[in-house]
Amino acid sequence: MSSLRRRRYVLAGLLVGIGLIAVGILWAVVETVFFTVTVAYILYPLRQRLVGRGVPRRIASGLVTTFAFLVVVVLIAPLVWTLFRRREAIIELLGDLPDELPIEAVGFTYNVDVAGLVSSASEALRDLAFSVAADSLFILLQLTLFTILLYGLLLRPNAAGRAVFEITPPSYHDVIRALHRRIEGTLYALYVIQAATAVLTVPVAFVVFFALGYEDAFVLAVLSGILQFFPIVGPGMLAVGLAGYDFLLGLTDRALAILILGPTVIGVVPDVLIRPQLATRQAHLPASLYFVGFVGGVLTVGVIGIIAGPLVVALLVEMVDLLSDGKAPDEG
Repeated sequence: MSSLRRRRYVLAGLLVGIGLIAVGILWAVVETVFFTVTVAYILYPLRQRLVGRGVPRRIASGLVTTFAFLVVVVLIAPLVWTLFRRREAIIELLGDLPDELPIEAVGFTYNVDVAGLVSSASEALRDLAFSVAADSLFILLQLTLFTILLYGLLLRPNAAGRAVFEITPPSYHDVIRALHRRIEGTLYALYVIQAATAVLTVPVAFVVFFALGYEDAFVLAVLSGILQFFPIVGPGMLAVGLAGYDFLLGLTDRALAILILGPTVIGVVPDVLIRPQLATRQAHLPASLYFVGFVGGVLTVGVIGIIAGPLVVALLVEMVDLLSDGKAPDEG
């Protein structure tokens, strides 16, 4: 083994070791760092387009970072504000449910303690709203970290890529490129397509909920937008819950209406309008595997699993494709 190759392997080992130590020490901000890296992956083409049009590298990175900061604030602020200000309205909505729900099956009647479930949900909602208010300083620090780190990644986007290629033997560079393409396509589908679909869902859902006479139409519309990130179930899950709620209150007509309009208009129309326009790059990940990655990621690592779970599954699929291809690196 040549001294140069030995040096590469030693540096690679040190990189992995220091990386693991950094993860252990900086665990409290790992989610923010991961989120920032994936966002930088998506915004890099925009930064390159600005540089290609003559914008200086630092200014282009600053403009793209500012754009990302504003998008994050615009998406998060209304949700947090709505949750904190309208928590009592949501709790009152839950309080209108009957105390018990009798369910008859195979000759037996079972009474579901709805009051206990509502009490637990109301308490959890209050705790969540106040924890968001109490952790506002921590959220601000996380947002500052996101902004600074994103600017640094966009300013020197090729540093990590060069390091990976340096420590990887040339015969495996095609694997690195294939994984890069898979990551790029998956993140594009997760961020751009899903986010655009979620944004369009809010006004569509608001019109439906307002037309059907729901008092908290805006809150329900925001929840519908969030649920667009949930694979397979989506806003249809909220529609089913609202239909059950209306049935309990005796509003049969509205229950049937939301049961039909929820999955079709709210769940499908935004996706049909957005996906064909933005699907220039695809994750090529079946919905079933996306669902597995989503659920497994959320249950394992929390909220960041929404992105990390499907991304890991996509990389696993890419590795299976590479293994089943049966070609040598120089044949592809």
